Amino acid sequence: MLELIIKKEEKQKQIALVENGNLVEYYEEDNELERKEGNIYIGIVKDIVKGIQAAFVDIGTGKNSFIHFKDILPKIDEVKQDRNLIENQMHIEKLLKPEQKILVQVKKDSNEKKGARISTHINLPSKYIVLMPNTDIITISQKIEDKKEEERLISLVKENLTPGNGAIIRTSAKNKTQELIEDIKYIENKWNKILKTSIDPEKNEPKLLYKSEDIIEKMLIDLSNKDLKTIITNDKKEEQRLEILKKENKEYKNLQILYDKEKDLFDKNNINEQISKMQNRKIWLKCGGFITIDKTEALTAVDVNTGKYTGKNDVEQTVFLVNKEATIEVAKQIRLRDIGGIIIIDYIDMKDEEDKEKIENLLKEELKKDRTKTQVEGFTKLDLMEMTRKHICSHKEN
Repeated sequence: MLELIIKKEEKQKQIALVENGNLVEYYEEDNELERKEGNIYIGIVKDIVKGIQAAFVDIGTGKNSFIHFKDILPKIDEVKQDRNLIENQMHIEKLLKPEQKILVQVKKDSNEKKGARISTHINLPSKYIVLMPNTDIITISQKIEDKKEEERLISLVKENLTPGNGAIIRTSAKNKTQELIEDIKYIENKWNKILKTSIDPEKNEPKLLYKSEDIIEKMLIDLSNKDLKTIITNDKKEEQRLEILKKENKEYKNLQILYDKEKDLFDKNNINEQISKMQNRKIWLKCGGFITIDKTEALTAVDVNTGKYTGKNDVEQTVFLVNKEATIEVAKQIRLRDIGGIIIIDYIDMKDEEDKEKIENLLKEELKKDRTKTQVEGFTKLDLMEMTRKHICSHKEN
């Protein structure tokens, strides 16, 4: 059973997703920091930099935003067309001109050093699909492994999607029919309303057309109504907002929203202790081994060690058992800490190829519990496990 606990203070909001008393996701929001990721704007091109095939665009948020050449090109089916050939034949100055208006979405929030990263490739997430306007590409979550179900869902989405729109079919769409059709109508209607937002053709200035959902709204979209039973908050305004969101989402009619005026909800629910442990570099495993997590600018490195565990007689079996337990913990920690980007796992060396395959398959299986996109690339020539994960809350990397 899942519970969402929201503790609001003067300067900060803390959000904890708890499963049977165990913290599985944790986020912090600065009440004074306005999050822009997912917002859609009309932007004005200010500078074109041919040397790096990029441009700087004013979206009305202070610092000019950055857009790369690849984020302007139309999305294509790379199986049918050679993207490299298209990119080599095109140049940014052929696509953009100074003072040109362009429709863009923020993909990565700005920080103290850089403006926001933007793209003309729009993604609008809903319960069962992510709408991709102005493309004919339809893809499906890798977590849906049944080929017949995959074919059924792609066919159903093609039949109901407006021509000229594409979609990513989410894992939650599995075994859904009428709910999926209604979701397509809902998100396409939302997109049409964004397009109809009044824009003065005489004014060459940036404008916000759509404000993205916050973390809590996204969680309500992502989490199954069967799993999420209760939301507890210590803030009356937050409780009222949640009641409105509940009414808008029919699937959550049985969701309990509780107001608890206790100042420290996290102490009451044993969350603070779990947050404290989450911040440790070293995490001990039940077997006596441990993992360490080190974040650098380029990637996150995870190292697996036998620690106090010596096993019995079989060295290979000892190594495998530590690596197995470490795999479960790594999948848990990267979700809990919302670690994104490139992740390298340095397992204890395994000689048996079958053991390596078991560890890789276990990692993939454990990552299915994660709400965001993950990609396991497998063991490299140096016997390092390479994977990538998309941040749920992108401002963490700032």
